[in-house]
Amino acid sequence: MATVQQTISPVDGRIYVERPVAGAAEVEHALARASAAQRDWRALDVAQRCALLSRAVDAFVAERAAIAGEITWQMGRPIAQSPGEVRGFEERARYMLAIAPAALAPLRPEPMPGFERWIERVALGVVAVVAPWNYPYLTAVNAVIPALAAGNAVVLKHSHQTPLCAERFAAAFEHAGLPPGVFQYLHLPQEDTARLIADPRIAFVCFTGSVAGGHAVQRALADGFVSAGLELGGKDPAYIRGDADLAHAIDSVADGVFFNSGQSCCGIERIYAHASVYEAVVEGVVAFARRLRLGDPTASDTTLGPMVRTAAAQSVRVQVREAVQQGARALLRSDEFAAAADGTPYLAPQVLVDVDHRMRVMTEETFGPVVGIMRVGSDDEAVALMNDSRYGLTAAIYSRDPGAARRIGSRLDTGTVFLNRCDHLDPALAWTGVKDSGRGCTLSSVGYESLTRPRSFHFRLPT
Repeated sequence: MATVQQTISPVDGRIYVERPVAGAAEVEHALARASAAQRDWRALDVAQRCALLSRAVDAFVAERAAIAGEITWQMGRPIAQSPGEVRGFEERARYMLAIAPAALAPLRPEPMPGFERWIERVALGVVAVVAPWNYPYLTAVNAVIPALAAGNAVVLKHSHQTPLCAERFAAAFEHAGLPPGVFQYLHLPQEDTARLIADPRIAFVCFTGSVAGGHAVQRALADGFVSAGLELGGKDPAYIRGDADLAHAIDSVADGVFFNSGQSCCGIERIYAHASVYEAVVEGVVAFARRLRLGDPTASDTTLGPMVRTAAAQSVRVQVREAVQQGARALLRSDEFAAAADGTPYLAPQVLVDVDHRMRVMTEETFGPVVGIMRVGSDDEAVALMNDSRYGLTAAIYSRDPGAARRIGSRLDTGTVFLNRCDHLDPALAWTGVKDSGRGCTLSSVGYESLTRPRSFHFRLPT
């Protein structure tokens, strides 16, 4: 009897989706199809592949309203915000397709008389993409579209919380006429995912998820030489200097804290404010939080939805309680938000002060609508605290002085440095992390490098 996976909607706790998980025979069939289909797919010209993929993007975007509704019901983001993910999907997909011909073009060194030399970028084969629920399309598109454009076949394993996202990808590709087997998805439990990515027919793994999940990927691949791109956790800081445009800084950083209920790997989880603006920053972030409307995410006026699961919300509650027991002060009360309730995923936002780095809420990933704010006296102190983390995905600086921001940014252990913005991915820039935030890169022309291998040609021409 087939095992069934269930998606429990955080909106109302009911079963929203049920799907049978793939058995061993289905996994074997998918890998065999992918391996066979990839040989013909890679033989197509890059422009041909990109034209097919562009039609798939068109088909996907045409279903934007239904897709946005599914996002809300599967993981709880307010319906007023879910359409933004479809827009982000389209932006990233179209950019990566536009740059593909140049990014995948042969590299030619300086001419040498009597010789012809070049380096080709060769597709790896079958790429496994393991995607999470928090931004179910934005995380997956970073790998799926470039991998296919580069001539690979893709097998997607999406989170059991967001299985319809895998099916939406497949429907768009089928509508566009993508050859059968080039893209497939599998609904799998964790242990079977490990067996999938360890299969010798998998040439590369793109994983987005937790640090623990990244270690599990490493263990699954340990007996071979297959590489993996790992986008893992974050504890991203923001530093608000004394010369910042305070109104902009507060709105920007607070949005980075609370958007998506804080469930973003590059969301702001800790704020360091210069002493000269500290009180104003605290007051402004608290005021922003109080304007949030926590409630049913299917309602158009809701601005803060439930967390993905009750267990996730409870984990955040524990971090907050621990911090308060260690001396932090919580500036918001749960009863200020009518929908907030213990034992549910509906979690009120929280702003903590009198925090320090002894507290998990300032050092470990919280992944919820909570932020700690610390006073600092100098750029040096801010840099030391921002770097005092096992994570390094992004860091945001708010200042009217780009020169100072460059000097500060050059000292930060992070993959991306922002000035006067945060929590944003530009597809023209490399998306990467350091330390426990992972390794590898997606997006930009650099993102194509891990999805291909070089093959050199060295011809001595006949005389």
